[in-house]
Amino acid sequence: MVSTSSIKPALFLCLLTGLLACLTFSACKKKNPHEEDTVVFKPQPIAPEDTIKYPNALITALNRKNKWVDSVFRRMTPDERITQLMMIEVFSNQGPQHEEDVKLLIKRYKVGGLIFFQGGPVRQAKMTNRLQAASKIPLWIGMDAENGIGMRMDSAMQYPLPMLLGAINNDSLIYQMGAEMAFEFRRLGMHVNFAPVVDVNNNPKNPIISYRAFGENKDDVSSKSLAQMMGMQDNGIIAVAKHFPGHGDTEVDSHYDLPVIPYGRERLDSLELHPFRHLIQSGVGGIMVGHIHLPKLDSTANLPATLSKPIVTGILKNEFRYSGLIFTDAMVMKGVTKYFAPGEAEVMALEAGNDVLERLVSVPKALEAIKAAIRQGRLSQKEIDRRCRKVLAAKYWVGLNKYQPIKIDSLYQDLHAPHAHEMLRRLAEGSLTLLQNKRKLLPLENKKRRKIASLAVGSQRSTFFQQKIKAHLTTTDFFLPRRTTKKDLEKLRKELLDYDLLLISIYGPSIRPSNNLGFSPEERALVNELIRKKRSVVVLFDNPYTLNRLVDVHEASALLVGYQQLPAVQAAAANLLVGRLTPQGKLPVTVNSHFQYGDGL
Repeated sequence: MVSTSSIKPALFLCLLTGLLACLTFSACKKKNPHEEDTVVFKPQPIAPEDTIKYPNALITALNRKNKWVDSVFRRMTPDERITQLMMIEVFSNQGPQHEEDVKLLIKRYKVGGLIFFQGGPVRQAKMTNRLQAASKIPLWIGMDAENGIGMRMDSAMQYPLPMLLGAINNDSLIYQMGAEMAFEFRRLGMHVNFAPVVDVNNNPKNPIISYRAFGENKDDVSSKSLAQMMGMQDNGIIAVAKHFPGHGDTEVDSHYDLPVIPYGRERLDSLELHPFRHLIQSGVGGIMVGHIHLPKLDSTANLPATLSKPIVTGILKNEFRYSGLIFTDAMVMKGVTKYFAPGEAEVMALEAGNDVLERLVSVPKALEAIKAAIRQGRLSQKEIDRRCRKVLAAKYWVGLNKYQPIKIDSLYQDLHAPHAHEMLRRLAEGSLTLLQNKRKLLPLENKKRRKIASLAVGSQRSTFFQQKIKAHLTTTDFFLPRRTTKKDLEKLRKELLDYDLLLISIYGPSIRPSNNLGFSPEERALVNELIRKKRSVVVLFDNPYTLNRLVDVHEASALLVGYQQLPAVQAAAANLLVGRLTPQGKLPVTVNSHFQYGDGL
C-alpha cells in the first residue's frame, strides 16, 4: 500500500476529486432504473478496463494496443484477416441445410461475424451456440433491430418504431428503451445493433425510411438517436448509425434500385449530415454507409456512397475524423448489385474505406477478388490487417475474449420481463398525439340516450382498441375490412348514420405502418362521408402520412394519432379517449397544410 505522503499534491488532488465524483454518482444512482420516470445521462463510475461501457471508451478501445487482439491476430493467416471483415446473413427458421451452409463458411473461410434475421429466440440461441463452437475465433453477431429483436423474430418484445418515438417529448424514455434492447441482445449472445436510424425523413414519399426515421427535424433526430445509441452502448452493445450520408430525401428503395440524392454539401451540411456529426462527437461505435448515389459528392456513374472513396474516406474518415467502425449496407441489395458484380463490389467497398462488409452475395468470390486486388496493389495487406485488428478490438470490447455459450434456461421469460412491458406501456402513452378536439369533445363519457358506434376500418374482427374502450363506454362494434362489396358498404353506411357518435379506428394492412392504407376509393369515400356528417372521433393506428389518404379527416370532431397498431398503443388510446391519460405527443413530421410538424394539443 502507498501512503498519501508519497503522492505528489497535484496527483493526490486529482485522485481525491475522482473518488468524490464516484461517491457522488453512487449516492445518486437508483437501485432499479425501471422504477424511475426519467433517466439522467451520467458517466459510468470508474471500472476495470475490460468492463468500461460508455461511448468514448469504445472508440478508444478500437484504436489502441490490446494484448488479446495481438495474440489472436498472430495466429491468423492473411486470408483469415480478410474474411474477419465479413458478416454473413443467418436465419434460425430455415432448417438444417441452411445451418450447414453457414457452418461451412465459418469453418472453411473463417468469416468474422453473423447477422441474424427471421426465426425465434430459443432456436437462434441454440443455433448461435453451435455456430460459435464451429468457429476458430469467436463470432461477433449483429441484428438489424431498429425497434428491438421483435422486429426480426417471433416470441419476442417489439418496441415502437422511430416515427412513434419521434412524437415523445421525453428522450429519457428512449434511452431506457435502448438499455432494454441491449439487455435482450446480450441475453441472446449478440453484440451489434444496426440502429439507430439517423436519416432525416423530410420526403413524405420515401418508400424505405419513412416511419423508420424519428422525423423531419434534424435536432429531434439527433437527440432521440443519441438517446437510443447511449442506452445501447452504455450497456455493452455497439450501436451503428445509418444510412450515411443520409437516406431521408429519396423516393427510391435502395433494396431494389439506386436512389439519387441530388444535393451538394451546403444542403447536406445543413440537414442530413447534422445527426451524424452529433453522434460521432458522442462516440457512436459504428456508422453504416448507404447505397445512395450523390453525384455532387462523387460524379462516378451509378456509384453508391458505399463504394465512394471521396464520401467514405474523404468526408467520414478524414473530414469528420471518424475512427469507429464503418459498415457497408447489405451488399446483396440492388443498389449495389445492379451496377457492380460480386467480388468487385467488395473490393471497391474496402478501397472506399469501409471496415466491415455486410451480407455478401458470395464469400468465395469476395475473398478471391480482394486477394487479387492486394496482388495488383489496389489494396494493401497492411490496411487489411489494420481493419482486422479493429474488428478484433470490437470483439474484445463486447466481451468475446471471455466467450460463454448462451444459457437456454429461462430465455423466453428473460426476454419478456415485466420491466420491458412497463417500458413499452410508457412509450405508447407518451407518444399519443391529439391533433383535434373540437368543442372539447374529449374526454368521452357515457351519456343516456347517446348511441356510440365503434367502427374498425381495415379489420374484420374485434380489435384490441374496441375491446379496451368497452371497459369505459357502451359501444356497438362495426367493421370495414378491405375489399368490402358495394352492397355491404351501403348497408354499413345506413346503420352508422343512425348513431350519435362514431369512434373510427383506422388500421393499416399489416403490423408495420404503411405509406398507403390500401383502401379502395369506395371505402375511403364512406369514411370521409361519415366524418363529414357525424360527430366522430378518428384514431389512426398507422403512419401519420396516411392521413393524406382521407381528404376530409380534418373535419373530424377529434383526431388522435397512435402511429402503430401495437396492443400497448391501442390500450393507451382507449384510456386517453376517456380521460385516463393526458395527451403528450407532438407530430414529428408535416403531413399537409392541416397537420404540421410539432402539432399536438
